[in-house]
Amino acid sequence: MSQPIFTLQDINFEADQKKILQHISFTVKQGELVTITGPSGSGKSTLLKIIATLLSETSGKILFHDKDINQYEPTEYRKLVSYCFQTPSLFGDTVQDNLSFPYEIRHKEFDQKRAIHLLERVGLDASYLDKSIHDISGGEKQRVALIRNLLFETDVLLLDEVTSALDHENSQIIRDLIFQLNQEENITVLWVTHNPDEFKEGTHQIKMVEGQIQEEYHE
Repeated sequence: MSQPIFTLQDINFEADQKKILQHISFTVKQGELVTITGPSGSGKSTLLKIIATLLSETSGKILFHDKDINQYEPTEYRKLVSYCFQTPSLFGDTVQDNLSFPYEIRHKEFDQKRAIHLLERVGLDASYLDKSIHDISGGEKQRVALIRNLLFETDVLLLDEVTSALDHENSQIIRDLIFQLNQEENITVLWVTHNPDEFKEGTHQIKMVEGQIQEEYHE
Protein backbone atom coordinates (compact mmCIF):
# COMPACT_ATOMS: atom_id res chain seq x y z
CA MET A 1 0.00 0.00 0.00
CA SER A 2 1.29 3.46 -0.89
CA GLN A 3 2.58 5.63 1.92
CA PRO A 4 1.03 9.03 2.69
CA ILE A 5 2.87 11.83 0.94
CA PHE A 6 0.68 14.61 2.38
CA THR A 7 -1.33 14.73 5.58
CA LEU A 8 -3.50 17.80 6.12
CA GLN A 9 -4.55 18.28 9.71
CA ASP A 10 -7.42 20.70 10.43
CA ILE A 11 -6.33 23.45 8.02
CA ASN A 12 -8.02 26.82 8.50
CA PHE A 13 -7.38 30.05 6.64
CA GLU A 14 -8.75 33.54 7.20
CA ALA A 15 -8.25 36.75 5.25
CA ASP A 16 -9.72 40.16 6.08
CA GLN A 17 -11.59 38.51 8.97
CA LYS A 18 -13.32 36.17 6.53
CA LYS A 19 -13.09 32.39 6.86
CA ILE A 20 -11.81 31.03 3.54
CA LEU A 21 -10.99 27.46 4.64
CA GLN A 22 -12.47 25.61 7.59
CA HIS A 23 -11.31 22.34 9.14
CA ILE A 24 -9.73 20.81 6.02
CA SER A 25 -8.28 17.37 6.77
CA PHE A 26 -7.34 14.63 4.33
CA THR A 27 -4.45 12.37 3.38
CA VAL A 28 -2.84 12.02 -0.04
CA LYS A 29 -0.96 8.81 -0.85
CA GLN A 30 2.06 8.55 -3.10
CA GLY A 31 0.97 8.24 -6.74
CA GLU A 32 -2.61 9.38 -6.27
CA LEU A 33 -4.38 11.62 -8.76
CA VAL A 34 -6.40 13.95 -6.53
CA THR A 35 -9.01 16.11 -8.27
CA ILE A 36 -10.55 19.03 -6.39
CA THR A 37 -13.68 20.82 -7.56
CA GLY A 38 -16.33 23.19 -6.25
CA PRO A 39 -17.96 26.52 -7.11
CA SER A 40 -15.95 29.71 -7.44
CA GLY A 41 -14.99 31.04 -4.03
CA SER A 42 -15.06 27.62 -2.36
CA GLY A 43 -11.38 27.85 -1.42
CA LYS A 44 -9.89 25.40 -3.91
CA SER A 45 -7.09 27.62 -5.20
CA THR A 46 -6.36 28.93 -1.70
CA LEU A 47 -5.91 25.37 -0.48
CA LEU A 48 -3.53 24.59 -3.34
CA LYS A 49 -1.48 27.71 -2.60
CA ILE A 50 -1.17 26.72 1.05
CA ILE A 51 0.09 23.27 0.05
CA ALA A 52 2.54 25.04 -2.29
CA THR A 53 3.68 27.27 0.64
CA LEU A 54 2.64 30.38 -1.31
CA LEU A 55 0.20 31.15 1.53
CA SER A 56 0.42 30.21 5.20
CA GLU A 57 -2.47 28.54 6.97
CA THR A 58 -4.05 30.43 9.87
CA SER A 59 -4.07 27.22 11.90
CA GLY A 60 -3.53 23.52 11.38
CA LYS A 61 -0.61 21.59 9.96
CA ILE A 62 0.47 19.96 6.69
CA LEU A 63 2.94 17.10 6.74
CA PHE A 64 4.96 16.19 3.63
CA HIS A 65 6.69 12.83 4.04
CA ASP A 66 5.78 13.06 7.76
CA LYS A 67 7.56 16.41 8.17
CA ASP A 68 5.89 19.81 8.61
CA ILE A 69 6.12 21.64 5.27
CA ASN A 70 7.20 24.79 7.10
CA GLN A 71 10.35 22.99 8.25
CA TYR A 72 11.59 22.51 4.68
CA GLU A 73 13.87 25.04 3.06
CA PRO A 74 11.48 26.75 0.58
CA THR A 75 13.60 26.27 -2.54
CA GLU A 76 14.16 22.58 -1.80
CA TYR A 77 10.47 22.03 -1.07
CA ARG A 78 9.44 23.66 -4.34
CA LYS A 79 11.78 21.40 -6.28
CA LEU A 80 9.80 18.45 -4.88
CA VAL A 81 6.35 20.07 -4.98
CA SER A 82 5.81 21.97 -8.21
CA TYR A 83 2.95 24.46 -8.53
CA CYS A 84 1.45 25.53 -11.87
CA PHE A 85 -0.62 28.72 -11.75
CA GLN A 86 -4.07 29.14 -13.26
CA THR A 87 -2.82 32.29 -14.99
CA PRO A 88 0.62 31.44 -16.40
CA SER A 89 3.41 33.79 -15.43
CA LEU A 90 6.15 34.02 -18.03
CA PHE A 91 9.16 36.33 -17.80
CA GLY A 92 12.11 37.52 -19.87
CA ASP A 93 11.74 37.87 -23.61
CA THR A 94 11.50 34.39 -25.10
CA VAL A 95 10.16 30.92 -24.37
CA GLN A 96 13.75 29.74 -23.96
CA ASP A 97 14.30 32.33 -21.22
CA ASN A 98 11.59 30.54 -19.27
CA LEU A 99 12.73 27.00 -19.97
CA SER A 100 16.38 27.71 -19.21
CA PHE A 101 15.57 29.28 -15.83
CA PRO A 102 15.15 25.98 -13.89
CA TYR A 103 18.66 25.05 -15.04
CA GLU A 104 20.11 28.40 -14.04
CA ILE A 105 18.85 28.18 -10.45
CA ARG A 106 20.38 24.70 -10.21
CA HIS A 107 23.65 25.92 -11.79
CA LYS A 108 23.30 23.46 -14.65
CA GLU A 109 23.64 23.74 -18.40
CA PHE A 110 20.39 24.17 -20.30
CA ASP A 111 19.23 20.85 -21.78
CA GLN A 112 17.80 22.05 -25.07
CA LYS A 113 17.04 18.50 -26.23
CA ARG A 114 14.80 17.83 -23.23
CA ALA A 115 13.08 21.19 -23.61
CA ILE A 116 12.28 20.46 -27.26
CA HIS A 117 11.04 16.96 -26.34
CA LEU A 118 8.61 18.42 -23.80
CA LEU A 119 7.49 21.17 -26.19
CA GLU A 120 6.65 18.50 -28.73
CA ARG A 121 4.72 16.50 -26.12
CA VAL A 122 2.35 19.44 -25.67
CA GLY A 123 1.93 20.10 -29.40
CA LEU A 124 4.57 22.79 -29.84
CA ASP A 125 7.82 22.52 -31.80
CA ALA A 126 11.45 23.59 -31.50
CA SER A 127 10.77 26.94 -33.17
CA TYR A 128 8.93 28.06 -30.02
CA LEU A 129 12.21 28.37 -28.12
CA ASP A 130 12.97 31.60 -29.98
CA LYS A 131 9.44 33.00 -29.91
CA SER A 132 8.69 36.11 -27.88
CA ILE A 133 6.41 35.48 -24.93
CA HIS A 134 4.33 38.39 -26.25
CA ASP A 135 3.67 36.59 -29.54
CA ILE A 136 2.15 33.38 -28.19
CA SER A 137 -1.45 32.74 -27.17
CA GLY A 138 -2.75 32.28 -23.64
CA GLY A 139 -3.06 28.56 -24.24
CA GLU A 140 0.52 28.35 -25.50
CA LYS A 141 1.71 30.28 -22.45
CA GLN A 142 -0.07 27.77 -20.22
CA ARG A 143 1.67 24.87 -21.94
CA VAL A 144 5.09 26.56 -21.66
CA ALA A 145 4.45 27.25 -17.97
CA LEU A 146 3.51 23.61 -17.40
CA ILE A 147 6.56 22.12 -19.09
CA ARG A 148 8.78 24.59 -17.22
CA ASN A 149 7.61 22.65 -14.15
CA LEU A 150 8.46 19.32 -15.77
CA LEU A 151 12.04 19.88 -16.93
CA PHE A 152 13.30 18.35 -13.68
CA GLU A 153 11.75 15.41 -11.88
CA THR A 154 9.31 16.34 -9.17
CA ASP A 155 7.41 14.32 -6.55
CA VAL A 156 4.19 16.30 -6.74
CA LEU A 157 2.40 18.47 -9.30
CA LEU A 158 -0.08 21.06 -8.05
CA LEU A 159 -2.26 22.14 -10.96
CA ASP A 160 -4.67 25.07 -10.75
CA GLU A 161 -7.12 25.02 -13.67
CA VAL A 162 -4.27 24.40 -16.11
CA THR A 163 -6.55 23.59 -19.06
CA SER A 164 -8.97 26.49 -18.57
CA ALA A 165 -7.44 28.62 -21.35
CA LEU A 166 -7.15 25.77 -23.86
CA ASP A 167 -9.44 24.56 -26.61
CA HIS A 168 -10.66 20.96 -26.52
CA GLU A 169 -7.81 19.52 -28.61
CA ASN A 170 -5.01 21.16 -26.64
CA SER A 171 -6.78 20.50 -23.35
CA GLN A 172 -6.75 16.80 -24.22
CA ILE A 173 -3.00 16.94 -24.98
CA ILE A 174 -2.35 18.36 -21.52
CA ARG A 175 -4.68 15.89 -19.83
CA ASP A 176 -3.02 12.96 -21.57
CA LEU A 177 0.42 14.20 -20.45
CA ILE A 178 -0.74 14.59 -16.83
CA PHE A 179 -2.29 11.12 -16.78
CA GLN A 180 0.90 9.66 -18.27
CA LEU A 181 3.10 11.37 -15.66
CA ASN A 182 0.82 10.09 -12.91
CA GLN A 183 0.46 6.53 -14.12
CA GLU A 184 3.88 5.83 -15.65
CA GLU A 185 6.15 7.97 -13.47
CA ASN A 186 4.10 7.74 -10.24
CA ILE A 187 4.01 11.53 -9.84
CA THR A 188 1.39 12.54 -7.29
CA VAL A 189 -1.03 15.09 -8.73
CA LEU A 190 -3.40 17.51 -6.98
CA TRP A 191 -5.55 19.06 -9.67
CA VAL A 192 -8.07 21.86 -9.15
CA THR A 193 -10.61 21.83 -11.97
CA HIS A 194 -14.11 22.97 -12.91
CA ASN A 195 -14.21 20.44 -15.75
CA PRO A 196 -16.43 17.48 -14.76
CA ASP A 197 -14.60 15.15 -17.15
CA GLU A 198 -11.25 15.99 -15.55
CA PHE A 199 -12.71 15.74 -12.06
CA LYS A 200 -14.06 12.23 -12.54
CA GLU A 201 -10.62 11.02 -13.69
CA GLY A 202 -9.29 11.44 -10.14
CA THR A 203 -8.53 8.33 -8.11
CA HIS A 204 -9.21 10.57 -5.09
CA GLN A 205 -11.95 13.18 -5.57
CA ILE A 206 -12.75 16.11 -3.29
CA LYS A 207 -15.71 18.48 -3.62
CA MET A 208 -15.48 21.76 -1.71
CA VAL A 209 -18.25 24.21 -0.81
CA GLU A 210 -17.78 27.42 1.18
CA GLY A 211 -14.31 26.51 2.37
CA GLN A 212 -15.17 23.03 3.58
CA ILE A 213 -14.98 19.52 2.17
CA GLN A 214 -18.51 18.55 1.19
CA GLU A 215 -17.71 15.14 -0.32
CA GLU A 216 -14.64 12.94 -0.62
CA TYR A 217 -14.36 9.79 -2.70
CA HIS A 218 -11.55 7.25 -3.10
CA GLU A 219 -11.49 4.90 -6.09
